[in-house]
Amino acid sequence: MPFSVCMRDCYDTCSMVSEIDGRLRVRGTPEHPITAGFLCPKGALLPKWFHAKDRLKNPLVRTGERGSGEFREVGWEEAIGLTARKLKEVIEDYGSESVLVYQYAGDRGVVNYAFPLRLFHYLNAAVLDYGICDRAGQEALRDVYGTAVGMDPEELRNQRLIVYWGINAFWTNLHGFTLARRHNLEIWTVDVVRTETARRSHRFFRIRPDTDVLFALGVAKVMIEEGLYERDFVRENVYGFEEFRRYVEKLQLDYVSRETGIGVEEIEEFARGFAEKRGVIHIGYGLQRSLAGGEAVRAIALLPALVGHRFGFIYDMKVIDKSYAEGTFLRTKPSKKIPQMKLTEYIERGEVRFLYVYNSNPLASLPNQNRLRRALREKEIFVVTHDIFLTDTALYSDVVLPANTFFERLDVADSYYHRYVALNEPVARLHGKSNSEVTRLLARAMGIENPYLYESDEEVIRRVLELNGLSWDELRERGFVKVPEKPRRWETPSGKIEFFSQRAVERGLRPFPWYRKVEGRHPLRLLTPTHRMTITSQYHNTYGMIDPNLYINPVDAGERGIEDGDNVEVFNERGRIRTVARLTEDVPPGVVLLYKAFWVRLLGWNANFLTTDETVEKYGNGSAYHSTWVDVKRV
Repeated sequence: MPFSVCMRDCYDTCSMVSEIDGRLRVRGTPEHPITAGFLCPKGALLPKWFHAKDRLKNPLVRTGERGSGEFREVGWEEAIGLTARKLKEVIEDYGSESVLVYQYAGDRGVVNYAFPLRLFHYLNAAVLDYGICDRAGQEALRDVYGTAVGMDPEELRNQRLIVYWGINAFWTNLHGFTLARRHNLEIWTVDVVRTETARRSHRFFRIRPDTDVLFALGVAKVMIEEGLYERDFVRENVYGFEEFRRYVEKLQLDYVSRETGIGVEEIEEFARGFAEKRGVIHIGYGLQRSLAGGEAVRAIALLPALVGHRFGFIYDMKVIDKSYAEGTFLRTKPSKKIPQMKLTEYIERGEVRFLYVYNSNPLASLPNQNRLRRALREKEIFVVTHDIFLTDTALYSDVVLPANTFFERLDVADSYYHRYVALNEPVARLHGKSNSEVTRLLARAMGIENPYLYESDEEVIRRVLELNGLSWDELRERGFVKVPEKPRRWETPSGKIEFFSQRAVERGLRPFPWYRKVEGRHPLRLLTPTHRMTITSQYHNTYGMIDPNLYINPVDAGERGIEDGDNVEVFNERGRIRTVARLTEDVPPGVVLLYKAFWVRLLGWNANFLTTDETVEKYGNGSAYHSTWVDVKRV
């Protein structure tokens, strides 16, 4: 049976075996050390996604107003020809940097993710400076360790305690959560919301939004003042410890408690237990998608070092070099990088005239959707989307090209949680073309002869594996291979773990993490995490198991005369949506929750009608979705 790997934007990157006999069947690869032969609820339903009746089968060309859904079906030759002509025209009229390729991790196959970039590098087009997901945390961890690549999760077998800080791992990293349980780790959760992970944890520390930095600094203060840290390790491997010690000496635990909502005794218990068990921390992506997110991650990242861990955090594990697949060597001038979270702004200014979208659905996933949709309707721009389905982004496109699924092509995928690369072999061929196939068709239609634009998928994969010291033969035999870990040092200016961050100072930040209150124009903080049965916008149209309700604390509901099941309007200066209120104490007072990025075409609204498009500028223009404030009224 062919090997498959789930290409979704998910930590686990499950290795699978697949077979088809009229209908696709999938199961986890039993031998895989991390994903261990079982699939999450979304993965178990992949055959439903593969066989979905609403898959695009033929290219479409827009005939009506943008967003109206009025298209005509055309053949591939016409669609590719039109795309190639418009691409040439825009480059001739406005320059190559007016062309932007917009892609992300909707499909994480090395070829399907990276190969199309070769064409746009060859054309010297603009590319994204990614900021939507984990950027602020990436920058913060580089400030402390010089890298965001943390510990190998297989090392959990040697640990006693894991803290899930701002991550609902039971929903979003099920195999990692199961691994921690398998190794009998004590599990703690730090979060604003009582999530499924918090319910299944030995301890839950409920924190107020934006106060993670204070809580982490308070814990560090207790560990240092009570002598609970590893003195020898810190003396030899930490830069700026004495200055940091003096910095947290001034911090009052009563103040930390008032701001965070966590009692002084709980702060002390966290510090003592973390030190005794030499805890490690899985730092979530959600908490750093806020105006305070970079500072929070920088503070949290200090705690594992205090107990003697060289890299005692889990955040990222992208360790293979994919640059050959991407083909940056084809450029003849430096890239113009457009911050991902500022796409609307660049369209409004007329700097993007041709937008090519694949592996992404920005008209569901980007914030401040009303502004983005208005810009696309009003500005002169040609949009091409390559996707499996008629997404919200496809509805706003001039040309829509049908994509195939990862079950229909050859590829490999790495993980950002573990160190394994998995093989994906084609099982069947139903509809559409892969990203690499379309890239070759476009290059040919434009009359480009560069051989790197016509390499086969297997040639690209073999070369990427070779450059990373991995065996193609072993991968084909086992279905997965592990990327060996080389001896690591901290890639900071001092060559040590930097409590006093020189890199942060160079960017105009303070040397130590600091706390500031961020307040909005409305009384309720809106959190927009992912739903268990979706990955951002994926699967809404196929699985149908979404939750469009607004979750609100009974205190806030009572103040507004709202009862459970009432119809409500959620609103701010960016937009308004109508939905149903559900009262729960899982969400604290002052906070409301909507699950993110459902399809507007199907639901009529999206939480991103409300979310802010502000960015955390000094942390790489990272997103700030969770720094959104709203109010709610009964309707």
